[in-house]
Amino acid sequence: MLPEEQRCPHNEQVNCANCRLNSICLPLAIADDDIIKLDEIVQRGKPLHKGDKLYRQGSDFRSVYAVRSGAIKAYSVSPSGEEQVTGFYLPGEILGVDGISSHRYSSTAVALDTSAVCEIPFEQLESLSLQLPKLQRHFFQLMSREITDDQKLLTLVSKNSAEERVASFLLSMSARHTRRQLSEQRFHLPMSRQDIGNFLGLTIETVSRVLGRFKKNLLIEVDGRDLFIADLDGLRAVARVNH
Repeated sequence: MLPEEQRCPHNEQVNCANCRLNSICLPLAIADDDIIKLDEIVQRGKPLHKGDKLYRQGSDFRSVYAVRSGAIKAYSVSPSGEEQVTGFYLPGEILGVDGISSHRYSSTAVALDTSAVCEIPFEQLESLSLQLPKLQRHFFQLMSREITDDQKLLTLVSKNSAEERVASFLLSMSARHTRRQLSEQRFHLPMSRQDIGNFLGLTIETVSRVLGRFKKNLLIEVDGRDLFIADLDGLRAVARVNH
C-alpha cells in the first residue's frame, strides 16, 4: 500500500516528485533538481467528469497531457461524420502528441470517467528539453511508441481475426496495468464494448460474442467491465504472441 502522500488520484496539489506515476511518466534517470524544473511548467486543473472534453479535433495544439487518474478516450471524426476511436489512455500515459506535426489536434479526447490530467505546455516543454537532454529523449521515445502503436493497430485490424484482435487488446490492457505495478490479471475496463469494437474494427455484437467464447473456454472471467484473465498463456495463444 502506498503512503497517502504518494497517491494522487484527483489531488491538484500533487507534484511530479511525489506522484506515484512518475516512474512511468518521467525518464528514470532524471535528477531531482530537473524534476523541480519540469514541475514548474506542469499545470494541474480540476478533475474532468465523464464526457468532458480535454481537447477537440482541429483545435490549436498547445499542450501534451499526462493522465494522472481515470481514463481518456481519443477519437477522430471523418468528413462524413463517422467516429473512429484511435486510442485509450490510462494513468501514467501521455496523449496529445498527435498535434505536434500539424499544430492542430487530429483527434478529440474525452474522459471515460472522472479523470485528472497534468497539462504540459509544449513550447515550455521544448525549451526545457533543450536544457535536459534526458527529458527530450524520453519524449522522443513516447512519440515513437505512439507511431508504433498506430502501426500495430493497423496490422491488427487489417489482418487478424476477431478473436486475435480482442485477445491482443486484453493483453495490451494487462501489460499497461503491469507497468503501473497493478495486477496483470484482474482489472477494470473503463471503456464500453462499443468503444472496444470501434477501436478494433468490430461490431459490439462480435466483441460480446468473443468475450463470451473466451469465458466459456475458461480464458477469462468477466462481470460487466470487471475482467479477470484466468489463463494468460491461453489468451496469448489466441493472440499468437510470445511470452
